[in-house]
Amino acid sequence: MYAVIVTGGKQYRVMEGETIRVEKLETEAGKQIKFDQILMLGDGEGVKLGDALKGATVSATVKSHGRADKVRIIKFRRRKHHMKRMGHRQHYTEIEITGISGGEKN
Repeated sequence: MYAVIVTGGKQYRVMEGETIRVEKLETEAGKQIKFDQILMLGDGEGVKLGDALKGATVSATVKSHGRADKVRIIKFRRRKHHMKRMGHRQHYTEIEITGISGGEKN
């Protein structure tokens, strides 16, 4: 069984037992969290969308927090003696999906 969840303005396709990195969540490491904003549930027989997902949740355990590798940015204007260098490291939270519960029964 898999689910498509929304967190941090992004959508993730997750399965039970999977470890993913999401935008930073304000939760301590080792705590349980639940995602209730589910867009789709799927299994071997088909998918559920819309009203069939009322009450569906995905539970996860926060494993750690960290910062991603640096993304280097350079802005350059040729023949103008202008060059600007910047960098950015995005904060993330690593979570492990522990369970997916379906919504209403049809």
